[in-house]
Order: sequence, then C-alpha cells, then structure tokens
Amino acid sequence: MITCYLRYVIDPFKLKEFEHYGKLWIPLVEKFGGTHHGYFLPGEGANDIALALFSFPGLAEYERYRQQSFDDPECRAAFRYAEETRCIVSYERSFFRPVFNAE
Repeated sequence: MITCYLRYVIDPFKLKEFEHYGKLWIPLVEKFGGTHHGYFLPGEGANDIALALFSFPGLAEYERYRQQSFDDPECRAAFRYAEETRCIVSYERSFFRPVFNAE
C-alpha cells in the first residue's frame, strides 16, 4: 500500500472554496480504486495550510489513477474549479508506506 500525502498552501480567504474542492476529490479518488482518508483544514495555528491523505494498493495503481484523471470529465472539472477559484496557492506531494503491528 502507498499513501499520498498532499500539503497545500491555500488562500485563507477562500477556505470555503477549498473545502468544496476537497469534497469534489474524495469520491473521485475512490472512483479510481483509492481510499481517501480525508482533507484536513486549518484549525489552530497556521490558517493557510491544509492536508489530504489517500491510499492506493501500490504506486502503479496510483500512477494509473493520475493518468486516467486527466481524461475524466469530473476530474477535469475539479481541476478547473481550483484554477478558477484560485483557492490553492501551491502544493507538494509525498508518498508513504504504512507500518502495522505484526500481530
């Protein structure tokens, strides 16, 4: 399993738009075989940082999702929404593998 960690720098005055963007992507990741663990919006501390976590069985499945998302009309609409609202300033993506209890 591979988990994608996305760290967003968002426009704090467009939090509502970013939250809508996140709600668009949760079912889209799941549509392509991933498991979405949610978006995490600013609470205490920095008001311009948000996170998202989602997993795929492996990196190959994630890469397939990424390629297919560029051709999917719903995904393209979500990308367009972020561009039009300018709610995302920047983002970085990292990948992690989980370690579970050996029991």
